[in-house]
Amino acid sequence: MFTLVVMAAGLGSRFGGTKQLAQVGPNGEAFLDFAIADAQAAGAARVVLIVRSDIEADVKRHFESRGGLPAGLEVAYVRQNEHGPPRPKPWGTAHAVLSASEAVSGPFVVCNADDYYGPTAYAALAQAIGNMAENEAWLCGYHLDHTLPNEGSVTRGVCRVDGHRLTGIVEQEGISRAGHTLPASTIVSMNLWAFSPRFMDSLQDGFARFLNEHGDSPTAEYLLPHAVAAEMDEGALTVRVVTTDETWIGVTNPDDLEVARVALISR
Repeated sequence: MFTLVVMAAGLGSRFGGTKQLAQVGPNGEAFLDFAIADAQAAGAARVVLIVRSDIEADVKRHFESRGGLPAGLEVAYVRQNEHGPPRPKPWGTAHAVLSASEAVSGPFVVCNADDYYGPTAYAALAQAIGNMAENEAWLCGYHLDHTLPNEGSVTRGVCRVDGHRLTGIVEQEGISRAGHTLPASTIVSMNLWAFSPRFMDSLQDGFARFLNEHGDSPTAEYLLPHAVAAEMDEGALTVRVVTTDETWIGVTNPDDLEVARVALISR
């Protein structure tokens, strides 16, 4: 059993709206509906939805319109904007996870609310959690060619992997199907992780350091990959990688919606 932590507090600036709730599935599903269903099938008993105060009611209405959340799941809502110093822009993905600390006990899986990861990705992480030590974490890695849009370029976290051990992630911008030289099988991170509860203590310490250095910035973000990398650099965290053959689906701009809908029909 594990908890699914869904990061749904993003502003969606490039999308121009609450893309967490955009209807992408053939039956009006949002990405987070697929995440919750696939995680529950893999053994999740609880879901924590990290939202902003101004969209919490919209998220709840979305589930109500679909007949509620799946039976058998415990559900908690966390308002990210009520944790840490106030500012218009959320403090980032690592802070989002930290804001859920009081709602999480035991191992947990973290995902973005606006990405489709696929059922076998959650199943692989669920299996890995059974053998996870307190000072370990797991990343679900995707093959690069399974994450690229047909048009346009993206930024991807290119993983350095030694066996099954993650040794680093390098953010690489401007990757497109026609314009990169990386092997198609290159492993990249799409921000699908599994952690032990101890990681919350590390995030608390890391966020305190972040505020000391960047607390006056209106745009700086405490990001989950950076928080993980800091723990790895200190030797406090070992991250192992499980790979999936799933095809990632996501949206950045409104024009991506129809592409995602077509892809999800054939899932």
